[in-house]
Amino acid sequence: MERLGPLWRGTRSTVRRAVKLAALLALTVVATIFVVRAVDSQRGPPLEPWHTFVPKELSRSELDKADLAQYLRAEDAARLAVREQVTAKLPPADRVRFNRYYDASPIYPPRFAQDFNRTYVLEPKGEPAGAAVFLHGLTDSPYSHRHLAQLYADRGFIAIVLRLPGHGTVPGALTRTDYEDWIAATRLAMREARKRVGPGKPVHVLGYSNGGALALMHALDALDDPALVRPDRIVLLSPMVGVTEFARFAGLAGLPAIFPAFAKAAWLNIIPEFNPFKYNSFPVHAARQSFLLTQALQANIERHSRAGRLAGLAPVLTFQSVLDHTVSTRAVIEQLHARLDDNGSELVLFDINRNSTFEQLLTRRADTALSRLLPPAPRRFRTAVITNAAPDSNAVEIRETLAGATQETVRPISAPYPADVYSLSHVALPFPLSDGLYGLEPDPADAFGIRLGDIAARGEYGSLVVGMDMLVRMSSNPFFPYLAERVTAGLPPAR
Repeated sequence: MERLGPLWRGTRSTVRRAVKLAALLALTVVATIFVVRAVDSQRGPPLEPWHTFVPKELSRSELDKADLAQYLRAEDAARLAVREQVTAKLPPADRVRFNRYYDASPIYPPRFAQDFNRTYVLEPKGEPAGAAVFLHGLTDSPYSHRHLAQLYADRGFIAIVLRLPGHGTVPGALTRTDYEDWIAATRLAMREARKRVGPGKPVHVLGYSNGGALALMHALDALDDPALVRPDRIVLLSPMVGVTEFARFAGLAGLPAIFPAFAKAAWLNIIPEFNPFKYNSFPVHAARQSFLLTQALQANIERHSRAGRLAGLAPVLTFQSVLDHTVSTRAVIEQLHARLDDNGSELVLFDINRNSTFEQLLTRRADTALSRLLPPAPRRFRTAVITNAAPDSNAVEIRETLAGATQETVRPISAPYPADVYSLSHVALPFPLSDGLYGLEPDPADAFGIRLGDIAARGEYGSLVVGMDMLVRMSSNPFFPYLAERVTAGLPPAR
């Protein structure tokens, strides 16, 4: 034992040196990230009033007690504050044609017959058959659900299309909003839905992107808490079940912003606000909150799965592009649908265009996405894959496999894949080709001052205020009629 004393002391000394070295290395990495990010943040345009102003929203505790009428009053107050503190105080340099905060701009939201940045309710004709709550995505607005909400209203449902806290006003609002605020607002909307239709009629929840995560969180929480409104059906579009790994470390990117000189480091993107119903600028805090939400959601799914409680979840109908740069398609399949019981849930996947003129330019990872992501049948959920009927054709077919089956049935779909489109995208699914803002073939009567879906920009690098990726990203869905068919399946006939 006496001989072990020096050896033990030497081992402890070695461990201490290793710990100090590891700590020094970690500190060096963080310091390097800090310096690089601080320097990088000095590039690009300056922060504008819509980045620095934060309108007041209801607190989490207030949301837990409020009804929709109170929420709408607070929404009106936030809207007025933006008009007074941003629009009325714009410097001359910001009074330009395509600034959504300039009141003479053709894209100034209050100028439209309906400002889709605000919560709205569609009432059906006659006695309501049920109610549906619609939850939009991060940086988005209630505009993204306008087409699906109308489908529900036409079939007798009260459609409550919620503006989530931090959205629909100024991007700066997302620097102070946490995901728990979105959860509280979701609960408010579900309470309102139940109140409006009473206890005997169905309540559905439909979530797009970040809203999909919120819809799932609420449905899972309602399995545990009988005071929460349990949805009878869940519809998800590009749901944020998992996000890219960058979001895990997004908080580090904002560290230099603790010093006022590096305030721009709190933003991942600072882009002119030329979209009337979606923020272009993106704060680090929002990215961090989306990651925290997906972590909480995955833990919630895992907990209910281990306890055998997912059987109580309502059927989940999910629409997902196999190529999605914003959320993880793999997480949608493996973390969600693969864990569900055989309860009538369904996954609809939009494959790439395998006859695209771009096919030879696609990466192997993109070309094999479907075969890599979708496990072989039998599966515990129904699947439908929208893909080319033949490798040399733009004609499209639907390949359907029932839950528990291995046999695939095939039927044609009337809409072809547009020849110059190589895939759908995260943002495309809720919008038909005719959508006035995002459509590839926009309806002239559906005008919002700018058309973002049919831009075909060509020129030299470095001259545009946005990256080329934003301009080539598909923003509408040629197969929206099929999506509408699946969403309305089982609903009452249109009135």
